[in-house]
Amino acid sequence: MNISEWLDKNESQGIDVSHITLPADLASDEAPAETIFFKEIRPCSILCTGDHPFSTVERFGHWYYSRGRDKENGPHTTKPQWWLFTRDKDLAIKTAKAHIEKG
Repeated sequence: MNISEWLDKNESQGIDVSHITLPADLASDEAPAETIFFKEIRPCSILCTGDHPFSTVERFGHWYYSRGRDKENGPHTTKPQWWLFTRDKDLAIKTAKAHIEKG
């Protein structure tokens, strides 16, 4: 079963999948069909291991996975990752852009 099928199955059971957590094995087994949007704020070097603010939208079948980490003061962030699963591409992109542009 792939991510799109798993989301469809849960949605058909009446579960709100917009903020559902994927099972670890499912999340690590499938690469997105495409990355539609990506922006990261990384003023430090590429070798920096800190958590940097980012937003991305990836497509899995007919589902869009918008996720990221919001900005704080300074180049790194300790804020938890946010995410949204939706079938609406425009909503996924709008959400990702709003998160990376705020702050």
